[in-house]
Amino acid sequence: MSFYLTIIFSSIATALLVILFLIKFIFSQEKGSSQMQNISNAIKEGAMAFMKRQYKTIVCLALITAILIIAANYFGNLSKGSDIAVKYAWHIGIAFITGALCSGISGYIGMYMAVNSNIRAAAGAKKGLNSALTIALRGGAVTGLAVTSLSLLGVTLLFLFFGGISNNDAVVKEAPSLLVGFGFGASFVALFAQLGGGIYTKAADVGADLVGKVEAGIPEDDPRNPAVIADLVGDNVGDCAGRGADLFESTAAENIAAMILGVALYPIFGWKGILFPLVTGALGILSSIVGIFFVKADDKTDNPMSALYRGYFVTTVLNLIFLFFVTKSMFSGQLPKGENINYISLYLCAVVGIALSYVFVVVTDYYTSYKYRPVKSIAESSKTGAATNIITGISVGMESTALPVLFVSAAIFTSFKLGQIALPGVSNGGLYGIAIATIGMLSTCAYILAMDTFGPITDNAGGIVEMSGAPEEIRLITDKLDACGNTTKALTKGYAIGSAALATFLLFFAYLEQVKKLLGRPLDSWFAVDIGKIEVFIGAFLGAMVVYLFASTAIRSVGKAAQYVILEVRRQLKEIPGILEGTSKPDYANCVDIVTKGALKEMILPGIIPIAAPIIVGVLLGKEAAAGFLMICTIAGVVVALFLNNGGGAWDNAKKYIELGNLGGKKSDTHKGAVVGDTVGDPFKDTAGPSLHVLIKLISTLTLVLVALFR
Repeated sequence: MSFYLTIIFSSIATALLVILFLIKFIFSQEKGSSQMQNISNAIKEGAMAFMKRQYKTIVCLALITAILIIAANYFGNLSKGSDIAVKYAWHIGIAFITGALCSGISGYIGMYMAVNSNIRAAAGAKKGLNSALTIALRGGAVTGLAVTSLSLLGVTLLFLFFGGISNNDAVVKEAPSLLVGFGFGASFVALFAQLGGGIYTKAADVGADLVGKVEAGIPEDDPRNPAVIADLVGDNVGDCAGRGADLFESTAAENIAAMILGVALYPIFGWKGILFPLVTGALGILSSIVGIFFVKADDKTDNPMSALYRGYFVTTVLNLIFLFFVTKSMFSGQLPKGENINYISLYLCAVVGIALSYVFVVVTDYYTSYKYRPVKSIAESSKTGAATNIITGISVGMESTALPVLFVSAAIFTSFKLGQIALPGVSNGGLYGIAIATIGMLSTCAYILAMDTFGPITDNAGGIVEMSGAPEEIRLITDKLDACGNTTKALTKGYAIGSAALATFLLFFAYLEQVKKLLGRPLDSWFAVDIGKIEVFIGAFLGAMVVYLFASTAIRSVGKAAQYVILEVRRQLKEIPGILEGTSKPDYANCVDIVTKGALKEMILPGIIPIAAPIIVGVLLGKEAAAGFLMICTIAGVVVALFLNNGGGAWDNAKKYIELGNLGGKKSDTHKGAVVGDTVGDPFKDTAGPSLHVLIKLISTLTLVLVALFR
């Protein structure tokens, strides 16, 4: 075990050194003119102020939840004896607090690096496309490496703390079950970080667009718009802080679920089946580091995405190589009946997961990029107004769910069969094949997160360039990077949904493993969930309903918060003479303050729903009904999240396609229709959609944490 632990900790140490190098590189870059710095400082101050207020709210909610979790696990396990009940309660409580803290730190790192990289990327655009691209990606890489390393470190240390290196097999097998609190803590913070940030960014964006572009007729990121700073702040607190916490909990939850399934195969693999997800995560970090340094663009190229795809390709190839040797090293041997373990089939499971991540990138790119039919059809429909734009956009969003669901289903089926081939006669062999596929998909997470944070950095850089009155050729460079960033944000959301689909499938079976332990059944047996039972059917029905109720409250929250912004922008344009003429400066700070208060107020209700619902189902209807709730909530959540994310991304890029001079350009009625469609899609793709794949993992980890309490 010591050799593999050395790999894990060496990878984390390497990531830390690279992070320090990247931070030094970024902070050594020029910050541009004093006017650019003033704009950047205003964005930074607004983002920090929001994070400070938001985290105070989250800390209060997390402390209350921690107390409830500790109490629930104590009383739920009291029948096993007071000593065991105390042990479970405190271990899961410690894991929850650790996961919540690490998730919060991940979100903060993402936001902090973005607000310090945007000004330097804007200034770097003066030197050329490659300079701005390098700064933006390396700023995002700090976030990607920090988040994945912190997740890996937290899970590994807690596993060791809970007895992972004990000589007692029973203690080793129990340790992964105690880690579920870490996953729940990470999901808890991620949900509120994504919700609050998503409500903030879209309330500001919708308010700025509707009053600025449609009513006042001024461009995006125009300094005369009172909501422009709030809009730029929102890019950071939503897309950086929220997504950082989101992908932190993704890696944590998926590793923990795979480790729990590894316990069921302990008689075959021993501790290697439990440690395998952590080792592959460590090697994925190293692959991502190499891929990041392969990104370089020609200053004359029109497509910076090709440079980002090159880095992604290098990362993927290295992962395929590393995974082969790790799979061979950890899974070579014989089964109890004498057959050889087919480690090649297990390796192919990882290949399936990596292939699925590529499929999600391609499919999401097809439905959200203005190069292809779906987005162009939305843009064309804008010729006849906002109504036809919205109808076409909804159609595209619904259509976009088909291929991802088919490919996820194919990946689950293929990896399950490969797992059975690798481990003939082993009841959980197929499930472990799915676990390895999920791990394979996650192996590129650090690079994916770097691409995701790249998006808001370039968006902010473009805003800073425009607000500071930089030359048109500089704005042309930042426009290219901004369009590229929109695509990377859409791709990473698709990746997050795909990984969430596999993760929650694993977490579902991890939940069933916990139920079997509580009922005293053998881990190599099956626990069937009978959908024909009234309690199970009702639980499943409620699971589907919660997805739509949550999405509804999240979207409505954006609408309410946006109203505050719209009224304030209208008030300033009316009451402060000279704003539109450029002779008076808008009150940016007041807009930032209004959006902050509105977002924090509106995030509470949607956040309570996914926490309360599974507890009520489990306590009133029982463990099997909670399994039905979890299963259908996962299925509905994935499909609705795909619809919201892809539909919203398509609306956004349809507007940008017109703004590039197509179909009449920015001054046309076609553009006005597209702007309205884009504002409808904003809460879809940046609030409800991203929050839904956090929701399904939150519900999965919550049911795992509280399963002892269910009747």
